[in-house]
Amino acid sequence: MTEATKENFRDLVAEGVVLVDVWGPSCQPCIALNPHVEKLAEANPDVRVVKLEAPKARRVCIDLKVMGLPAFLVFKDGEEVARLSDPQLSADKFNAWVEETLGDVRGR
Repeated sequence: MTEATKENFRDLVAEGVVLVDVWGPSCQPCIALNPHVEKLAEANPDVRVVKLEAPKARRVCIDLKVMGLPAFLVFKDGEEVARLSDPQLSADKFNAWVEETLGDVRGR
């Protein structure tokens, strides 16, 4: 996993399939989902997983129109292709969404 900043965000999502985890240190669902994001990164070496700490990258979040946390965005070659944002997000719902979304993005 890679930590994104306002300076490197666009470069990190420019190529390939990238899952962006937009999180905050005071967001309990974000913290609860972190182990699932780590497992996803390990199980999908073809997907770059990027963590964007919202309070440190407010301008990026505004540009992306992120309205709440946790938020997960999938980029393919620099273009956003999918998004999931739900303050009640469960690990099961996250895992199902990731599996479906990555399958679609990979063309399966």
